[in-house]
Amino acid sequence: MQPPKLGRQTFLKDNILSVASDNPRYTGRYFLILDKSNKEVMDAIRRLEKRWGLSVATTADFTSSPPDESRLKDADALVFNDLGVALIGVDQEKAMQIQLSGAGFLVVPEKVVYIPDDVAVEHDDGNSGATWGIEVTGVLQSPYTGAGVKVSVLDTGFDTGHPDFEGRKITTTSFVPDETIDDLHGHGTHCIGIACGAGDDRGDRYGVASGAYIYAGKVMSNLGSGAQSWILNGMAWAAKSGCKVLSMSLGSPVSEGERYDIAYERAAQFALSKGTLTVAAAGNGSRRSKKLFDPVASPADCPSILAVGALDPALQVGDFSNRAVNPSGLVDMAAPGVDIHSSWPMPARYRTLSGTSMSTAFVAGIAALLFEKYPDATPAVIETELRKIARTLPLPAEDVGEGLSMAPQ
Repeated sequence: MQPPKLGRQTFLKDNILSVASDNPRYTGRYFLILDKSNKEVMDAIRRLEKRWGLSVATTADFTSSPPDESRLKDADALVFNDLGVALIGVDQEKAMQIQLSGAGFLVVPEKVVYIPDDVAVEHDDGNSGATWGIEVTGVLQSPYTGAGVKVSVLDTGFDTGHPDFEGRKITTTSFVPDETIDDLHGHGTHCIGIACGAGDDRGDRYGVASGAYIYAGKVMSNLGSGAQSWILNGMAWAAKSGCKVLSMSLGSPVSEGERYDIAYERAAQFALSKGTLTVAAAGNGSRRSKKLFDPVASPADCPSILAVGALDPALQVGDFSNRAVNPSGLVDMAAPGVDIHSSWPMPARYRTLSGTSMSTAFVAGIAALLFEKYPDATPAVIETELRKIARTLPLPAEDVGEGLSMAPQ
C-alpha cells in the first residue's frame, strides 16, 4: 500500500492509531536526518523537490500557529526547520533509494507512540492515602509551588473544565489531526494533575507544582497512541513557548542493543537551546517478578532527556518499571509511580493509576519548583540540582539512577 500525502489522515487513523493486539511499531512513513545548518536544510528541500519529485512543506510555513498535518493538503514531505529532520510519505523502496542515492541522508522509520503498556487502573472510591507520593517527595514541606513557571505536558490532552483547575493559567494545542484538546482518554489529565495540580475535593493534595502555568499539548489520540511527528511538533511548540519543563509520559518500545532515536534527540537538544528541560517515562514493559527487564523506552533513552523510573509506597522499584539495559538508555532518577491518585476527566474527577507515566509527572513538577527557586538557571543547572537533592536508595542505579526525586526546601 502506497503511503498517502502527509495531509491525508485516513491511513494513520485507520491503520496506525487503531487499538490492535499487535501494536505496530512504525507508521509507514520515514524521517530523513539532515545536517541542522540552514544551507543543508535548503539543499535538502531542493533535492526532495527536483530529484525525487516530492511536494515539500516546512514548519516555517506555519507562522501563526503550530504545524498541523491536516493542513498540509498534498504535501509529500514536511521539513522540521529547527530540527534538521524531514518527514516523508513515501514507500520503503523509495525511502531506501533516497538513502542510497549518495545525498547523505540517514533514513529512519517514523515510530508509533503509545501510553506505556499495562498501566494498572483502579477507580477511586476514596483516595485511601494514595497521595503518599506528595508526602514522600517532600512537596508538602517545600515553600515553592512552581509559581509562574511554564510546564508543558505532552499527552492525550486535558479536561480544561476540570473544577480542580479553575482559575489556573492554561494554554492548549492539539497536534492530533481532527481532534480537539479534549481528553477523551484520561491519561493526559491524570499526568497534568500530578505535575501541576493542587488538591482534590476533600482537600487532599495530589499535585506538585500548584502554581505553574500549564501548557497542555495533545500529541496522542483519544485511543492513547500517536505518530512520532506529532510529538516532535509538540516538543518544538513547548520550547518555543518558553516552557521551562517538558514532560512526556509516552513512548515506543526499544530492543536490546538498539540506539536512541536521532530525531527525538534533535528535538530535545533544540528544547535545551531554548531553556527547556525534558523528562520522559522509562516505560512499563518489565516484569521484574518474572526476571524480565525491558530497556528504557524511546524517547526517554535519549542522552538529552531525563528518564524516570517508578517506585512503590515501600520505595521499591515498580514491577513494571524498565531498566538501563542499553548503554544509551540510562535511568536518571525515580519517583512515586504505584497507586497514584490524581485528576481524571469529569464526571469521574479522580482515578488511581500506576506507571512510569506518573513518576515522570512527579519529576516534572519538582523541576518546576526548582525553576522557581532558581529563576535564572539553565536546564543543566536544574538537572544537576535534581540529582544533588535526590534521596539515595539502596537499589541499583540501573533501576533508580540517582534515587528518589525530592522537592527543594
